[in-house]
Amino acid sequence: MTAEESRVPVSDRRLLTLPGIILGVGLGGFLDGILLHQLLQWHHMLTSTDTDRIGVRYYPASTVHGLQMNTVWDGLFHTFTWLAVLGGLGLLYSRVSHARGRLWRSRVLWGWILVGWGLFNLVEGVIDHHLLGIHHVRAGPAQLEWDLAFLTLGAVLVVAGWLLQRSGTLVEWNDVPADGRDVRPR
Repeated sequence: MTAEESRVPVSDRRLLTLPGIILGVGLGGFLDGILLHQLLQWHHMLTSTDTDRIGVRYYPASTVHGLQMNTVWDGLFHTFTWLAVLGGLGLLYSRVSHARGRLWRSRVLWGWILVGWGLFNLVEGVIDHHLLGIHHVRAGPAQLEWDLAFLTLGAVLVVAGWLLQRSGTLVEWNDVPADGRDVRPR
C-alpha cells in the first residue's frame, strides 16, 4: 500500500464492508445452491436428515416425496440468498450514492464479497454439515473430507478477500480522466 493509499480514512473503506459481505453471502449461497444442489445434485437441504443431530424427518432425494420436500427447502434457501443479494445491492446503492464524488476501485468491493462468500461457507458448513448434520457437501465414504474442504475453502476466501479489499484504493472523481479510465497504478 502506498503512502497516498494509506491516507484513505478507515471510515471510507468501511462504506463497502457490510454491502460487500451481504452480497458475498448471497452470491456464495447461490453458487452453492445452483452447483451443489441442482447441477451436481450432491445434496439438498435435508438429504442427510437420516443421520442428523436434531431429529428432522428423513426426506431421501431418491423418492418423489423426499425430492419434493428437499426442493421446497432448497427454494427457501434460495429465497434467503436472493434476499441477501437484494439487501446487499440496496446497501451498496445507498452508500455509493451517499459518497458522491468518490469512485471505489473494484478491489474493495470484490474483496468484501469474497469475505462474505467465505463467511457463508464457514457458517453454513459448521451449522448444517457439522452441528445439525442435515446435509453434507457430498455424502458417502469421504463426506468428512468434503465437509472439511468446504470449510477450508471458506477460510481461504475470507483471507483472500480481506487481503484484496486492503489493496483497494479510493480516488476522487477529479482524479479520473473524462473517459472514465483510472490511470493511477494499482
